[in-house]
This record gives sequence, C-alpha cells and structure tokens, in this order.
Amino acid sequence: MEYRDILSLLHQEVKPALGCTEPIAVALAVAKATEIILENCGFDASWRLQADLRIEVAVSGNILKNGMGVGIPGTGMVGIPVAAALGAVCGDSAKGLEVLSGLSEAAIARAKRLVNEKKVRICVADTAHLLYVKATVSAGEGRHASAEVAPHAYAVIEDDHDRIVETSFADRILVCSESGAALKERADETYSLNVEEILDFARNAPFEDIRFILEDRRLNYALALEGLEGDYGLQVGKNIRSHQQDVFGDDFLSYAMGLTAAASDARMAGSTLPAMSNSGSGNQGITASMPVIAYALKYGVEDEPLARALILSNLVAIHIKHYLGKLSALCGCVVASTGSACGIVYLQGGGYKEICAAIKNMAGNITGMVCDGAKVGCAMKVASGVSCAVQSAVLALSGHCIPSTDGIVEDDVEKTIQNIGAIGSTGMKATDRLILDIMLCK
Repeated sequence: MEYRDILSLLHQEVKPALGCTEPIAVALAVAKATEIILENCGFDASWRLQADLRIEVAVSGNILKNGMGVGIPGTGMVGIPVAAALGAVCGDSAKGLEVLSGLSEAAIARAKRLVNEKKVRICVADTAHLLYVKATVSAGEGRHASAEVAPHAYAVIEDDHDRIVETSFADRILVCSESGAALKERADETYSLNVEEILDFARNAPFEDIRFILEDRRLNYALALEGLEGDYGLQVGKNIRSHQQDVFGDDFLSYAMGLTAAASDARMAGSTLPAMSNSGSGNQGITASMPVIAYALKYGVEDEPLARALILSNLVAIHIKHYLGKLSALCGCVVASTGSACGIVYLQGGGYKEICAAIKNMAGNITGMVCDGAKVGCAMKVASGVSCAVQSAVLALSGHCIPSTDGIVEDDVEKTIQNIGAIGSTGMKATDRLILDIMLCK
C-alpha cells in the first residue's frame, strides 16, 4: 500500500467514539432519520423533545448481541432502546460515533419516557450483513405539505458503524450509496498491507504525520483514570490496582492490566468520556493502546517513540481485523491485544522477527476467546488479553516463538493472521448464532 493509503486507513479506523459502538450506531441511524424529518417539515429543534415519536429499529444479530447489556453514557440504563430514543431526542449525526455527546437531563428524561411508553421497537433484521441498522422514525403530529400521512423517515447503516448508506423521507429515497461490503470487496482486490510494511511505516513516517495518534493517550488514559476513581461495572481495573501489594504486585504487568481494564470498566458501564476506537470498537481501541501507554508512563518514554509504537499497535489490529471483519464471534480483544504486544516489543527494542514472534505467540494462546456481547464483563477479557500480550512480548524478546507445528500457527506470519481471520469469520458462524440464541432465551 502507498504511504498516503496507510495514513488514510489509520484516520478512517482510529477515531473517537462515545459509548459502545453498536448501540451508538443505532443512535446515529435514528438521529439521522429524525433530522430528515426536521429538515423536510420545518420543525425547530425543540420539537424533538415534545413530538409523539415512534421508533422502529431493525438490526443484525451481531448488533443486537453487542447492544443488549452495555451501559448507555450518562443514563444509568443499558441496551439499544434507550440509545435509539436518545438518538431521536437529541442525537447529532454530524458528530458520527460521538452522536450522543452533550446529553441534557431533559433529553435523558424524555428518552426514558419514550422507552417506558413502548414507543421504541427493536427487531432482528433479515440481512446477510453482520453490521446492519435500519432506523425508521415517524411522528404522530404535523404533516408534510406533499404527504397525506404523518412525517416518517429512515436511515440505514451497513458494514461500518458510521456508514449511512441509504436515507428516505415520506417513502422517497433521498440517498442511496454503495454499501461498505461492496467497497470492501473492491478494496480487498488491491489490499496488500503486511506486518513488514506496517513496521516500516511506524518506524519511518514523519512524526508530524503521525503525531495525531497521541490523542489515543489523552482519551484512553482519561477513561482509565475515570475507571480507577469511580465505581464502574465490575471494577476490574480498580481491584487489580488496589490489590497490588497482596496479589498482583506493582510491576508493569499489573499496571498495564489495571489501567486497561479500568478504561473498559468505565466505558462499558456508561461513562460520558469518549474512547479512541479502533476498527469501530472502543474496547479494541483501549486494548490496542493502553498497555503501550502504560509502558510509556511507567518507564518515561518520549512522545515520538510512543507515537510510533501506537501506530504499530493500531495498524496490526486493523490488519488482522481486515481478515476477521468488524463483528464476529471472536472477541475483539484477541486482535487488539495482539497489536499491543507488538507495540510493547517495539518499545523494548524488538524488530521484525520479534514482532512476528509476538503475533504468533498470541495466535497460539487466546485465539478462540468468544464474544458474547458487549457488557461490563468485557473488562475481564480485556485484562486477560493484556496479560497474554505482555507474556507474548516477553517470550518473543527472549527468542521464543510458538512453532509452526502447533495448531493454527504457520511459519509465515501473514498466513497465521489469515488463519485467525478465517476461524473468526467463517469457522465460528455457528458459534455466533448459538451465543445469540442463548442470550435471547435467558
């Protein structure tokens, strides 16, 4: 890939996100549909807080799985219905994955009433897309000049959490663009990124071009501190740090596990602070960056080497996700912690050989960890991923690598990465369906 293509890929896949991105994608689609009604009917913004709204959202199974049990920022509630209601009442689609930033008490109260009055309906869509949202908003009051029915609009998101591919008002299509799947299929034909190119980019890109990645540290470290100071979720990170004397110790491993898990604790339990996401996931962004940031904080690493390590970690995660897909039955922290293992190796002076070894060590260790939806328990999986990342990095730097005679690991690191993707995207399809069935039948 060309230099600018890699830089563009980073900007596309590493961006701020407020709240778990599956319910946030729902909020984004609902917000867009509501804004279409506002624009076409001439209503002012205050109408959103008063209108008799009806919201119907059809989502793919993976969106439902990841939205059922996760906290919605600032509300004290969990699940897709309240995210959808907030999108209608106050969401700003121009903010993308931060669509729900700046919530007011009035908006939260109105959204809760819509949910309690059963004005929000969620169903599973009949779609082949793993990431799919169709949000339809209708209002029981007001009329559009050219319509005999109450105003109604819909917006469709496909394949990426913030990719709106179709919109409609009063049964008239406004926008219909190419789906993310079609774009990805075309991009796959020319995709040629590999670990060697990623390392070369991380080492040699002008610092000014990659300085933006230090925003990773500002956003995700703030979330980590929020998790350590508050009582979020299972308090995984907080407990790791508070038991450093009698259980975990005060070494780098427990420090990295504690900070990373704390950031996940806060995010999954409804913190109003944004995360820097990776490949559409805040938890993946946290897990790809916080262990690397923790190393820099503990050992006084300067900004430029930290930025280069973060670029390496994020790009490795993006590279693996290319073969896995945005949503699957394979837990995203497997991918993200593999990236952070590479970042730690880089900061300790490792080169291409050691980075490949770290990836293989991760592949032979925690590949197969399932995703059973987004929820507060994700912080435990994040902590496990960090532990494996540090272990894999230490072994790699000591010259130890899982051999190609073991399982899915191959001599070629790129083939090993493709094996991870095939297991998660193809091999675990039945697992994905079974997990959703179990969750819906509880």
